[in-house]
Amino acid sequence: MGPYEYLLVRIDGDYALLQRTDRKDAEILPVARALLPPQAGEGDRLHYENFSYTIV
Repeated sequence: MGPYEYLLVRIDGDYALLQRTDRKDAEILPVARALLPPQAGEGDRLHYENFSYTIV
């Protein structure tokens, strides 16, 4: 699985809504905020690989 690049579109409570940057037709993926880096905010680009997210 991966690596993939995501855009953090919106934070909605305990979830973040992510959109893949390579496929604009992909559905928005809800991800628990606990899985993301604590400083991640709306508009950040995230790299996903080996079951972890990092800010690009």
